[in-house]
Formats: sequence, structure tokens, C-alpha cells
Amino acid sequence: QVQPVESGGGSVQAGESLRLSCTAPGFTSNSCNIHWFRQAAGKQRDWVSFITTDGTTGYADSVKGRFTISKDKLRDTVYLQMNSLKVEDTAMYSCMPSGGGGGCAQYTWGQGTQVTVSS
Repeated sequence: QVQPVESGGGSVQAGESLRLSCTAPGFTSNSCNIHWFRQAAGKQRDWVSFITTDGTTGYADSVKGRFTISKDKLRDTVYLQMNSLKVEDTAMYSCMPSGGGGGCAQYTWGQGTQVTVSS
């Protein structure tokens, strides 16, 4: 099993930006999609965004227009650019590959990266 490695979180003021990274070795060669999720303290994990093998992207309504997902195939890394951050964006952010290929099922949850936004 393989764990993605998330990084880039931190503590910022509302309105500021952060760029998160998710490195998941093999996701490109395995033709996996990548999803970002977040979980605020005491709440369920919510889906945030995805990017498919062909570059199609999707966003939760709560982040649409503020967050942008992209990927670097050579580095097996997916980025989540988060602009105009709000207090309600505070959460632990995690990524997870998915897809029909068996190689995409080998991943387990990583440590995540904490984002804290203060007013």
C-alpha cells in the first residue's frame, strides 16, 4: 500500500492564499484520478475537488471560483491553489487517488495537511 504525501498547509488570515501539494507515487502511470478532501474538527470528511487523467476538473460549490486544482505528471504531484481563504476553509486536507485501474486501489490515507484560516 502507498500513502500520498500532502504538504503546504499553514495558518493564514482570511483572504490570503495557500497552495497545497499532493504527491502520490505512481498515480500518473496507473491512470488515476486525484481527489482532495477536507475534514474540519468534529465533522465528516467532505469532498473538495478532483482532477481526472485527461485533466477534467471539478469543485465543490463551497470552493468554486476560489480553488484551482492542477497536476504535474512528471512529479506525480497534484496541487490545490486556494485563494480568498475563508474561516470555514479551516480543516485537515487530504488527497486520494481513484480510478478503475487496480493500481489506483493501492493507496491509503496519508497524514494530511492542516489549513487554519483566522479572521
